[in-house]
Amino acid sequence: MKNDESVVVTPATTAPLQGKHIIVGITGGIAAYKAPLLVRLLIKAGAEVRCAVTEHAMQFVTPLTLETVSNNSVYSDLFDRSNTHSTEHIALKDWGDAIVVAPATANIIGKMANGIADDALSTLLLSFRKTTFVCPAMNTNMLESPAYIRNVDILHNDGVHFIESESGELACGTYGNGRMAEPEQIAKAVIETMALKYSDTNILTGKKILITAGPTYEKIDSVRFIGNFSTGKMGFAIAEELAKRGCKVTLVAGPTSLTTSHPSINRIDVLSARQMFDAATREYESCDAAILSAAVADFRPEHEADHKIKKQNDLDGMTIHLVQNPDILATLGGNKRQGQYLVGFALETDNEIDNAKKKLTKKNLDFIVLNSLHDKGAGFGHDTNKVTIIDRAGKVTQCELKSKKAVAIDIADKLSEIMSSQQV
Repeated sequence: MKNDESVVVTPATTAPLQGKHIIVGITGGIAAYKAPLLVRLLIKAGAEVRCAVTEHAMQFVTPLTLETVSNNSVYSDLFDRSNTHSTEHIALKDWGDAIVVAPATANIIGKMANGIADDALSTLLLSFRKTTFVCPAMNTNMLESPAYIRNVDILHNDGVHFIESESGELACGTYGNGRMAEPEQIAKAVIETMALKYSDTNILTGKKILITAGPTYEKIDSVRFIGNFSTGKMGFAIAEELAKRGCKVTLVAGPTSLTTSHPSINRIDVLSARQMFDAATREYESCDAAILSAAVADFRPEHEADHKIKKQNDLDGMTIHLVQNPDILATLGGNKRQGQYLVGFALETDNEIDNAKKKLTKKNLDFIVLNSLHDKGAGFGHDTNKVTIIDRAGKVTQCELKSKKAVAIDIADKLSEIMSSQQV
């Protein structure tokens, strides 16, 4: 096991979690023996730590050990009369800035996803509304089970941060994915996320960001149109994530039933590609960055009938002459000024990486988000997505299948990284 000296903290401070209250939730897996080291690392980073444990967790690590390393009492019994408060889970909920469940068994993940509160830790988790980290640890077969995957999708959509497990030798003697991430990795992820969340120097704070989302409809006549299967879920998730980070977001949305919740999102509804073009080119002029995730129709009917076109007879066909729509991404890329940023999406079926790189260069993008139709569970209509992020420097980051809300976090992180690096 690594030494705790290997934890990387941000250079701005030796105590990046100074003043933060972190709850470490521990469940009944063999990886619970690593929890005391995690507690030490979080304290070393400046946090005050309290531990909440399940009954089975105490088979692997004792309350005395946790009390010694945390210098705080351990919360283990919902009805223990020695608790500081009669409703300890509510008091802890108010006290904590974040909770880290390490290890997180399939059992506790199932409880979290389904709102089950039958012990001290699960009751605390159900009431907790702040930053939550989950560090899975279980057998590979459990990790790959349909029930577990469904539960993870639910938690991703709820905004839970997963610090993914690793491959290695498991407690059952087999080799595979399911080993809990090492305490050093967990502490580093917590530090980075919390530093971003609470930093007064967050590069995205106050920035004006343009997002396009959803499909466009190109009318054939008064009742028919040419469109695509985009739902807008990815773009709406990006808009919500950036608004949460302090951005002033303008969301240009094609036809969709989705709604926004954050007050910092100004929504402009459009129907066609030309309407989206007009709105996007107008709004980008005053924006710091734009992320164009909309599935814009490349072509539209040359002529739009103002009435329903009637079928002449069963044997006659119908020919519609299409003309090209304006290229929103290329236009913004051509108009991009110094200090502006532009992000595009690419949906490819062949030579995905090469085609995405060509699009990135041709349209003057800072990075591009690549979708492949070959990836199961990704693309139109799904709540999940699997993307590859490619930047101007040629760095290629391949992401695992995850919820679109989680992908939105990756995209926001990448935008923050790019903007920060160019201000150094």
